[in-house]
Amino acid sequence: MEQNQINTKVRKPQPVDFGAIWQAIKNNRKLYYIVLPITLVIAVVIAKSIPTYYKCEVILAPESGAGGGSASQLASLASSFGVSLGGGNASGDAITPSLYPDLIKSTDFKTSLFPIKVHKKNDKKIMSYYDYLKNEWKEPWWEDFFGLMAPEKQQDTLVNNFELTGEQSRIAGMINKNVVCKIDKKTSLITIDVTTQEPYVAALLADSIKNRLQEFLTDYRTQKSRHDLEYAEMLLHQSKKDYERARQKYVEFVDANQDVVLESIRQMQTDLENDLQLQYNNYNTLSAQVLAYKAKVQEATPAFTTLQRATVPLGPAGPKRSQILSVFLFLAALFTTIWILYKEKQLKSLLGLA
Repeated sequence: MEQNQINTKVRKPQPVDFGAIWQAIKNNRKLYYIVLPITLVIAVVIAKSIPTYYKCEVILAPESGAGGGSASQLASLASSFGVSLGGGNASGDAITPSLYPDLIKSTDFKTSLFPIKVHKKNDKKIMSYYDYLKNEWKEPWWEDFFGLMAPEKQQDTLVNNFELTGEQSRIAGMINKNVVCKIDKKTSLITIDVTTQEPYVAALLADSIKNRLQEFLTDYRTQKSRHDLEYAEMLLHQSKKDYERARQKYVEFVDANQDVVLESIRQMQTDLENDLQLQYNNYNTLSAQVLAYKAKVQEATPAFTTLQRATVPLGPAGPKRSQILSVFLFLAALFTTIWILYKEKQLKSLLGLA
């Protein structure tokens, strides 16, 4: 008995009355005539307020075993002097291509882009990338209106990566949004996207950033090898002086004592010969070591094959103003319809809650 009473209280779902819904919308169609034109005006203002921007894309393929050919030849030549380059990864590479996007986002790399020189097409005024973003970059009006931008531009100071100024941090943040590096994990291709508000500047920056990336990686990956090479070259320079001094001393002694047969003179000549040979061997060994360190520097130097070079974009990448208008009008129509159905008590019926 109780079960039957419970069952009678369960309401059966009512079919949606599309006719009533359409009639409710039809009766309030004047609301659309007010909302949609206002929305269209707002959408046009917003779409026109967003500055036009351009994108330039560069695609690179990192060469495996960069510098391997030249390094192998130098290594073979060094081994002929009895110096081995050793096994393993000579470059000591701690930055693989998969980490390049994070490297580009680093403060050190972003601030290294500040001095890059750019200029607009047919414009003789050359400026740094920092000054371009600071003085030439346009923002939508609401950025200033809502105080999202810095209230005033600060005086330029030297860049200290440990403690950037507010203005430098803002510019670095803009670079972080406008310079994007992506890695295809399947093909290991590196794509660098550069966004600017001038097509010519976009191409200039994309090419410069590609070169700066290679320089940055080269400095990092060859740092220890270059330090070792500089130290070995310093020792080689000193060793050459010592060898030339010992040779000159030996030659002068032999010239001055050609007819002397004293045993003490012969012993002194032998000592000079031994010292000359020692200096020569030392010089020869250091020469081989310098050659070996040059091979290590060459082996650690990264190289890229450019699959798509920087070119001036023919058209803007955005904003997609037609899409902005479509989205605004769609949302306005949607929310207006929901409001009408709610006011006419048809919303619950449509949602199956009646």
